[in-house]
Amino acid sequence: MLPIFESPTNWTVSQLTDYLQQLISGEEILRDLWVVGEVSNATRATSGHFYFTLKDANASLRCVMWRQQVNYQLFLPKNGDLILAHGYLDIYPPAGTYQLYTDNLIALGAGILYQEFLQRKAKLEKEGLFDSERKRPIPVFPHRIGIVTSLKAAALQDMLKTLKRRYPLAEVIIAPAAVQGEEAVPSLINALKRLDHEVKPDVIILARGGGSIEDLWAFNDENLVRVIADLETPIVTGIGHETDITLADYASDLRAPTPTAAAEMVTPNLVDLQAGVQTLSQRLQNATLNWLNTNRLHLRQLTHRLNISSPANRVNIARQRLDEMMHRLELHLSHTLQQQRSKVELYFHRLESLNPQALLERGYSILTKKDGIIVRSIEDVTLGETVQARLKDGHLDTRVESILH
Repeated sequence: MLPIFESPTNWTVSQLTDYLQQLISGEEILRDLWVVGEVSNATRATSGHFYFTLKDANASLRCVMWRQQVNYQLFLPKNGDLILAHGYLDIYPPAGTYQLYTDNLIALGAGILYQEFLQRKAKLEKEGLFDSERKRPIPVFPHRIGIVTSLKAAALQDMLKTLKRRYPLAEVIIAPAAVQGEEAVPSLINALKRLDHEVKPDVIILARGGGSIEDLWAFNDENLVRVIADLETPIVTGIGHETDITLADYASDLRAPTPTAAAEMVTPNLVDLQAGVQTLSQRLQNATLNWLNTNRLHLRQLTHRLNISSPANRVNIARQRLDEMMHRLELHLSHTLQQQRSKVELYFHRLESLNPQALLERGYSILTKKDGIIVRSIEDVTLGETVQARLKDGHLDTRVESILH
């Protein structure tokens, strides 16, 4: 329940913070975020937690990753890295700030290439090349399937095995093309046009195995994207790994996470072709969706209540406060040690100044009688008495010839 007050001016800081925290936690879109930014202020605490800031030209966002998630990361970014961070947004009450609680970090490679990618994407998106209205339906039972990829690619063999296993009735036609290097773009464009104009398959698969952003750069070419958007044949892209997204994927009618998945998406399974199964399956799917839609809201409400009541938020806040207290304790201990060190040095200098040898070094001497007693006053000696003078480099025996008051 959100706090209710007799007057809207009677909020305390804690009440207002709790209210905002409930608002943020209740927004579904803020519970599953992917945020792109440049890393700054990256710090690995002694507890194992990872703190950093994501920023761009206009704003910054504080982020934290708990130790258990850090241990599963393939890499931890350093300051200046461009990354894609996944997590959820929430309030950190002690500081009165919002921050992203992350569980996955993905390097985006060269920042310049990524900026160029975003610029091209914005340009083509503005022209409507990625609009959902342009997307063509993928045929359920294709008779002829075209594939554009490299003949040397391991992904090709995986696709052929998948197509044969799932739907051997379809004819598969391969249009070989370079998928990397300077010749890749014209080669890909030529292969797509030949399939679309001459072979006229029911669907085309454009595929390539995984690689870096530089390896996949040909699939971000503007001319290639325009060709894909203008094809008469529906096209499915399976480029790179699941996390790799190119402009060709945006222009295609359907994006698959991998080449093998693309082969699965364009073909039905023979088992599913049995008489009546598809109809029953569709009816079951509709009934399930209706049931899910009916109960989804109730489940979200229960989940929201559980999240509010869960001690997890308090534990997370306590973790961060513990890190801050540990940092303050380290600073305090360092300051205390420095003070004690200064005191020791002061006492040492004082002892040095009281050292009799230091007095002798400055030209003074110490007089002692034969029995070793130090002469402190003229009354301690008599005329004719022999006394010993201690100097910095030895002793002198002297005789008292006169005593002056």
